[in-house]
Amino acid sequence: MRFLDRTLERLGLAAAPPSWPPRRLSLALQGGGSFGAFTWGALERLLDEPEISFDAISGVSAGAVNAVLLASGLMEGGREAAKARLERFWKRMSRSAPLTPGAAFAGLSLGLMTRALSPYLFNPFNLNPLREALSDEVDFERLRTRSPLRLLIGATRVSDGALRVFSTGEVSVDVVLASACLPLIHHTIAIDGEPYWDGGYAANPPLIALARASEAEHLLIVQVTPTKSERLPTAPGEIAKRLEQIRFNATLNAELEALKYGMFFGATPKLRRLRIGRISAQEEFVGLADESAGNLGWEFLERLRASGAGAVEAWLDETPRANRRAPSPPEIAAP
Repeated sequence: MRFLDRTLERLGLAAAPPSWPPRRLSLALQGGGSFGAFTWGALERLLDEPEISFDAISGVSAGAVNAVLLASGLMEGGREAAKARLERFWKRMSRSAPLTPGAAFAGLSLGLMTRALSPYLFNPFNLNPLREALSDEVDFERLRTRSPLRLLIGATRVSDGALRVFSTGEVSVDVVLASACLPLIHHTIAIDGEPYWDGGYAANPPLIALARASEAEHLLIVQVTPTKSERLPTAPGEIAKRLEQIRFNATLNAELEALKYGMFFGATPKLRRLRIGRISAQEEFVGLADESAGNLGWEFLERLRASGAGAVEAWLDETPRANRRAPSPPEIAAP
């Protein structure tokens, strides 16, 4: 859904529409725990389109994890390697669910679960299977210098609540863990002596920074946190869950409004040419708002994966396939 285009066209501010489907694409990957398996499926489907290459990717939390897995796979072995790396990672996280902080409480609200316990009490040894999985899957030292796409990983600085965007040359396992650090579940991550929490508190994901960095004419937002509730939450756990959903979408909504304002007034030619699309997990996965983002059950992840692939398929089909270009060699190849 290219939802900014229509408004710009009505106001006479839109540049000539770029070709479709995109030959080069930037991605904004939202965080949302296990709901990030929707993004996994979306990336797999995009990787099946050889005429589409990737320019820049911003992400927080699960979005940051998917971003570095994608970049690392492309760097090491191309599209098939990227798909294999994503699948291997998500299978591993599903198998390690009993050891994953928060997963054991998948049916409970984080707010209620942690009201009496801090992560320094219920996880005193700072067990985090995510660190081990990322370290095994991603050569961060090589990624910092040879990534085939630009990475922008967001984290929230604890001291002032400001967004810190880490660029490709700064990305490390600690940066990704900081981006995914829910302070009620995980021990705070310090980078160069500065403590950080989950990037979703400040930007979910960084959108304005991505629009500025991107050289692509198309930007796709992959939104995994539910935006709507079908019924009024009344139980304490339901209320806490809904508050979390609202909070983690508020930053995205704010950046979208700021970006639209910038397009209306004084936008650069590059920004005027940008076409922003969105796919939403909630629109593809019935009942997602009632599910837990701590659920790492394989059947649940597989359903999210299929929903993500289907959402990209529908997005690509906004223009009939008969009008597409003939495939050209991908711009991103293994080194």
